[in-house]
Amino acid sequence: MVREWDPRTASSAEIASLLDTLNAVLAADLPQDPPWRESSLREYLAEVMPGERRISWIAEEDPAADGSPGAILGQVHVLLLGNIGVLEVLVHPSARRSGLGRDLVLRAARRVYQEGFESIGVEVVGDTPAVAFYESLGFSREYVETRSVLDLSSVDWAELAEMSTGLGAGYQVQFHPGGPPDELIEAYARAKAEIRDIEDGELRPSSYDPQRLRDSLDCLHRRGMKPYIVLALHEQTGEVAGLTEVVVPAQHPTRADQYDTIVVQDHQGYGIDRAIKARMLLELRSAEPQLTEVQTWNAQANEAMLKVNAELGYRTDRDWCEYSIDVAELVHRIDTTR
Repeated sequence: MVREWDPRTASSAEIASLLDTLNAVLAADLPQDPPWRESSLREYLAEVMPGERRISWIAEEDPAADGSPGAILGQVHVLLLGNIGVLEVLVHPSARRSGLGRDLVLRAARRVYQEGFESIGVEVVGDTPAVAFYESLGFSREYVETRSVLDLSSVDWAELAEMSTGLGAGYQVQFHPGGPPDELIEAYARAKAEIRDIEDGELRPSSYDPQRLRDSLDCLHRRGMKPYIVLALHEQTGEVAGLTEVVVPAQHPTRADQYDTIVVQDHQGYGIDRAIKARMLLELRSAEPQLTEVQTWNAQANEAMLKVNAELGYRTDRDWCEYSIDVAELVHRIDTTR
């Protein structure tokens, strides 16, 4: 049975069952990734940015003989933002190749079409069954990043401390748990805006104006995701010359997510990128002692950042791909092959 589902009002049993399915998918497809926890999972599924909407459906087993609800075998949600619907599908490994995934995609695609959106996109992890699944539905690959993972147990902390001080004169490095202070929000947003066309997939857009940046930070906190910021201030102008962002999610607190690392063009060549990323790792060692790994994503063409990551000890893991399709075409393709 497939039905529309709201995580805000879902029972605790439903949240726990969905978590079981999510972790079964991770164990099958990404066995090196840490299992997720129930901490703030409801909020993670429910909270969105202003102007965005998320619509979800679940697929359940038939109720048991005693009338208790069946386990959740699959879930789909679509995030409506900008002019695209961003899809995410989970199907328990025991229910794969049953047509359930196609049914869930069709359910979401029909709603995206009804809402007036023209395209639908999805993030697909390389070397998993999802690649063949979405390509069989007609999705086209639009953008590719490489995920890299740093095992903190392998870090030479003395060397890292030396890296953190290896930047040119005239810059001050600051650490801000929770996000940049409000007096730096505008300068911070300007630094992010400078690279908006260089390394930014459509499905995970960055925040380039001050209010959207504030909204983004607030949304992260509401979803149980703790942001940490290290920035380099240019002492002469007070401008943000470089920044790096890491988020520690309550749902998998042993592995942090590296978000943007940016060095403004006029300040490149002074070792800022390596210094601020090294400083971040040193701060996280104290602020989040349960951390064992940090993962980051970079465009394959961004050789400079890939080189910095390698110097810090990151090891490339697998591709992370964005796929998209015209939503009317997707609905037609699935309907005609059912």
